[in-house]
Amino acid sequence: MNYKSTRGKAPALAFDEALLAGLAPDGGLYIPDHWPRLSADDIAGLEGLPYAEIAIRIMTPFIGDALAADDFAAMVEEVYGASSDVFNHPDITPLVQLGDHEWLLELFHGPTLAFKDVALQLIGRLFDHVLEQRGGRVTIIGATSGDTGSAAIEACRDRDNLDIFMLHPKGRVSEVQRRQMTTVMADNVHNIAIEGTFDDCQALLKAAFGDVAFRDEMRLSAVNSINWARIMAQTVYYFAAAAALGAPGRSIAFSVPSGNFGNVFAGYVAHHMGLPINRLVVATNSNDILARFFESGRYETAQVAPTLSPSMDIQVSSNFERLLYDLYDHDGKAVSRLLGELAAHGGFAVDQDRLARARALFTGYRLDDEATEATIALVHRDTGLTLDPHTAIGVAAGRACRPDSTTPMIALGCAHPAKFPDVVARATGVTPSLPPHLADLHERPERCEVLPNDLFAVQDFIRRNATVKAKDMQAS
Repeated sequence: MNYKSTRGKAPALAFDEALLAGLAPDGGLYIPDHWPRLSADDIAGLEGLPYAEIAIRIMTPFIGDALAADDFAAMVEEVYGASSDVFNHPDITPLVQLGDHEWLLELFHGPTLAFKDVALQLIGRLFDHVLEQRGGRVTIIGATSGDTGSAAIEACRDRDNLDIFMLHPKGRVSEVQRRQMTTVMADNVHNIAIEGTFDDCQALLKAAFGDVAFRDEMRLSAVNSINWARIMAQTVYYFAAAAALGAPGRSIAFSVPSGNFGNVFAGYVAHHMGLPINRLVVATNSNDILARFFESGRYETAQVAPTLSPSMDIQVSSNFERLLYDLYDHDGKAVSRLLGELAAHGGFAVDQDRLARARALFTGYRLDDEATEATIALVHRDTGLTLDPHTAIGVAAGRACRPDSTTPMIALGCAHPAKFPDVVARATGVTPSLPPHLADLHERPERCEVLPNDLFAVQDFIRRNATVKAKDMQAS
């Protein structure tokens, strides 16, 4: 298995090389050169298996011979296995029934209470393993709209072979989300609050990677969903959930709260691998660039609006580039042209044939804050469950866009409600409590650097604080 850039101008890489690179040198995102396929018997055989075994079967084709099979299996078992204490639920990503043929896939049982833990706990170990073999170090830069930051920091803290610098938009994440990042005092962890939006943070990250001299000097890598390994690891829970509900003997639909398009793109990958998904609902808040695209075929940015679901307060969805690459039949020049139009004019349009191909699987749906809060209240009244605002958007969108009354609709539960206590309390009258390992979060000291929305300021901070230098990395 080799990995190509969506812009078509970077050399193909093996899995371990794509893992460390994160973003391709031509600015594109890495994507496999083909989709592995599972037979109906392969998918049926997943039912009843432990999550770790499902993970090994789904991810191994993406890794090829880049890692020894025994080493990879040991890392998977360390994260998801029966003897692991990383997740606080034995099923890792349990299904909870909400109604007739309606389910919630809870992805928030990891250490930072967000779906990002499911992939990042494995990725931290993958980085350490590959770097240990190569005798080198890297500098990880990430941009977060809320949950990626804490999950990445938790996965990378105190690891011997890397430093991590996480950018978040100042004042635009919840207090719990911020504190989960800024209270980690590990020497290799550095938090940066950018005076701007998440899109500004993401643009700074891409600009840092685009500066070839800086990238090489600091041995940059990424853990955002621009890193293919994130998508690969998230694909697993689509298979686990669908197999538990009768796939491949029946089709399944998923509703996915979406900001950067990574989580729902993992469902797209699962579909191409043979999982019978007949609908992927792209659930957005008022920052609805994705929902507007699936309605009109036009991808056009707008002002980022602060909402009750801050992890989705995004206008430029990085992983959407991977979908474009597939819709344009792996034509990197076409993708580059469209993204050039986006940079120059704030938008682009696809033709009707490609829009029809996208709509064959995807449906977009938008929910505002008032409806989000109402959904939290409704589900709590009917089931006793409390939803965070992102999950509530997924549930409401799934209900609005069900393909039929008998196809199981699975909404992805993205975060623990305790990460957004004020919203949940206002909607339900109940303030959700943080679990014991985070009970003292609000008393812990914080450490964070506030920087302007300026690439040179960010690069200077990284240079002064990173321990990684190019000479530390042996040639691979």
